[in-house]
Amino acid sequence: MVFSSLLFCFAFFPANLICYYFCKTVKTRNIVLLAFSLVFYAFGEPVYVAILVLMSLFCWLFSRLIETSKGNQEKKLWLAAAITVCIGSIGYFKYIGFAVDSLNSLIGIDLIPVPQVQLPIGISFYTFQLLTYVIDVYRGEVPAQKRYYKVLLYTSLFHQCIAGPIVRYGDIENELTERNINLNEMSGGLTRFACGLAKKAVLANGCAAVADTLILSDEAIANAAELSSNIDIITGRSALTLWVGVAFYMLQIYLDFSAYSDMAIGMGLMCGFHYKENFDYPYTSTCVTEFWRRWHMSLGTFFRDYVYIPLGGNKKGKLRQVFNLFIVWALTGLWHGASWSFVLWGIYFFVLLVLEKFVYGKFLQKHKIIGRAYLLIAVYFGWVFFKFTKFPLIGTVLSGMFCLNGNPFITYEAASFISGYIFFFIICAIACTPVIKHVKNFLIKHAKNNLAVSFIYRTADILSPTALIILSAITLVGNSYNPFIYFQF
Repeated sequence: MVFSSLLFCFAFFPANLICYYFCKTVKTRNIVLLAFSLVFYAFGEPVYVAILVLMSLFCWLFSRLIETSKGNQEKKLWLAAAITVCIGSIGYFKYIGFAVDSLNSLIGIDLIPVPQVQLPIGISFYTFQLLTYVIDVYRGEVPAQKRYYKVLLYTSLFHQCIAGPIVRYGDIENELTERNINLNEMSGGLTRFACGLAKKAVLANGCAAVADTLILSDEAIANAAELSSNIDIITGRSALTLWVGVAFYMLQIYLDFSAYSDMAIGMGLMCGFHYKENFDYPYTSTCVTEFWRRWHMSLGTFFRDYVYIPLGGNKKGKLRQVFNLFIVWALTGLWHGASWSFVLWGIYFFVLLVLEKFVYGKFLQKHKIIGRAYLLIAVYFGWVFFKFTKFPLIGTVLSGMFCLNGNPFITYEAASFISGYIFFFIICAIACTPVIKHVKNFLIKHAKNNLAVSFIYRTADILSPTALIILSAITLVGNSYNPFIYFQF
């Protein structure tokens, strides 16, 4: 089940809210949320929901043992046990096939059969949440939760369990025990959810359909048996087709993932939870360093606080700092997928970050227009490594962009197709910027002293959520193309 489905929007979530609001105590509301969260997860993973339940149980137990341990050695032992469970689980389900296949390729023979293991939905997200919880208990930053069901609720909350944001236990610790719901936050949450739904159903799905038509779908790219035919398809594309196709993918991945975060934050507000922002208009950044402070912020802060700083951060000299950055970005790439192309994607950004830090970072800060152009170009080519998970495809796409495959720059058919989506592209590009946010702030500022502006703002504020939900529903009816990109992680 996905947020942007008619079943979720008009059956599951309304039923959850009705049951939730009829409950009088936080405890009964927690039970309702837990029940709905487990049903939500089991809808897509009827077997692997047991993994989520057991990992939560082990981490709850180990955190209690850490808190009651008398010596540091004993605490470290239980922390190591928790890390082993979390990393072991994600390592087996997500990386065992990749590791065996890489080993076989290295030695040149199929020594070990490659195991075919299904990846549990959202395991990368809820594993990291459990890690932050246990590590924070070990550091003494949060107390160990005495009740197991609250840890399970924290891990499985359907608002953010599948694709984030990665919520730290300390951020919602008090709200698990005591939280209030007011009309302003319910209204704000509904508006945020409606905006995210429209961003996903109308904009992101539209970008995905165009990108798949111009280049290749993720399903086709992932099918190893189609590699040769995929290379032939890309070789035959005009350069403009490839450039525009990747541009639509660049818009899609932001609109898709930020839409999920918008919906998660909105649903949290409607239930009294306050999740932190996960995106801050990253495509308006002036350098790659700033971009990664604004993109998927919960993942960035995870690697900063639990990998980069424990490794020594920037406090042990420049060479050690570069090494620490390399480890972080290799792991960041690997976290996104069990493929060397994702590792290459991580190293690509590592190189850019090091160059900014030691070579031309100050220049970009001084010349912001150049910095924004540089950022968009750098991220644009980064998404090529991210989209095409096979090295031969990456090379073919990059060559085709510069007509090095013997392909033309433009064809009549490509130009006709692309011209029909120019205005849609502009709308999606605007949605990646804070333009709408600035317009809203302008209306709020002037509504106090201008009756006409006040009327426009209040009318839009009341009607926009309903209009966006209706528009999204119309778009989703009969539309089987409705993936969330980050579900695969």
